[in-house]
Amino acid sequence: MPHGEIVALVGCMSSSKSRTLITRLERVAYAKKQVVLFKHTKDTRAGDDAVVSRDGSRHNAVAVNSAQEILDRISDLPKISMVGIDEIQFFDDQLAQVVLTLAKRGVDVVFSGLDTNFRGEPFPLTAFLVSRADKVERLDAVCLVCGNLATLSQRLINGQPAPYDSPTIAVGGDEMYEARCRDCHVVPK
Repeated sequence: MPHGEIVALVGCMSSSKSRTLITRLERVAYAKKQVVLFKHTKDTRAGDDAVVSRDGSRHNAVAVNSAQEILDRISDLPKISMVGIDEIQFFDDQLAQVVLTLAKRGVDVVFSGLDTNFRGEPFPLTAFLVSRADKVERLDAVCLVCGNLATLSQRLINGQPAPYDSPTIAVGGDEMYEARCRDCHVVPK
C-alpha cells in the first residue's frame, strides 16, 4: 500500500491556515472520498463540532483531548482518505507518531498550526512535523501595525504586548492576537 501524503500548513495568526485546511478537505470530499477533521478540545472558539475560519468558512470537526484519540476514532472509519488536524500546537507530542502512523496506513494527512509562539520561538511539535511533511506551505498575513508582510503572532494583554514570561499557549482570537512583521513584533522581557 502506498503511504499517505503529509501536508503542513503553518504560519502566524490570521494567515488563512484553517481556511486553507478546509479548502483541501472540501476538494477531497467533492471527489466523493471520506474525510474527517479533528481539533483539540482546548480550542473552544467555534464549539466542539466545527472549525470556523476568520472568513466564516466552516467544516464539521471532531474534538479530541489527545492525539491518541485521533487513531481511536479513525479505527471506526476504515475508508478515510484524508485526515485534517487543525491547530496542532494544542496537541501533545504523541501527535507526531499519530500523523506518521496514519500516513503509513495510506491516509493523507493535512494539518495546520502556528509555527512559532507569541515570543517568535518555534513550537517544537510543529517544527518536527514540518520536517516530516511531504509538502509545506508557510502562510503569511498582513501586519496590523504597518501593513507589511506578517509572519509572527503578537499576543496582547489589555491591548499591550504580552511579556516574555507569559504562558506560551493561550486560546484566543483577534481580541488577543495580531499578525505582525518582525519590525513591529514586540516581546517585553
